[in-house]
Amino acid sequence: MTVGGLTFADLLADAFGRVHDALVTVVEGLSADQLAYQPGPGSNTIAWLAWHLTRVQDDHIAGAAGTEQVWTSQGWQERFALPLPTLDTGYGHSADQVLAVRASSDLLSAYHEAVFGRTVEFVRSLRQADLDRIVDKRWDPPVSLGVRLVSIIDDDLEHVGQAAYVRGLTERRLP
Repeated sequence: MTVGGLTFADLLADAFGRVHDALVTVVEGLSADQLAYQPGPGSNTIAWLAWHLTRVQDDHIAGAAGTEQVWTSQGWQERFALPLPTLDTGYGHSADQVLAVRASSDLLSAYHEAVFGRTVEFVRSLRQADLDRIVDKRWDPPVSLGVRLVSIIDDDLEHVGQAAYVRGLTERRLP
């Protein structure tokens, strides 16, 4: 099925591409202090938001594709060297755990680029019928692949928007 000549895979790749472009723009050129800035006590930092949205995308795409996460298969866990469990995605992090996520803008962008590449490769391999496949039975109703992909995009866009807002705050506050 196509929409205006685009397949569902084209639309999904475009949506993930928008997240990717926005994330790279948000972190580009920021200092370590800007990436670690918290607008208020317990608030998420840009570094944490960028890392978390990428970790969740990596985790969920790997789960749906039946592959190992980019985080572990391509050595990103070692490059980041965070004091967190190997497969931690940031869900439910405390304020101290948020502050523990420190990384350069180049490292955040490079990891996201690797996950984005894997994501686009996966969505371009899908057939329409694949979208109905159940990928998570812990919910009622169970989550289909199509719903999971939309959920990832939604979550990513929310977090990249939050990071853009914090960037605006930090640029007014920190040199």
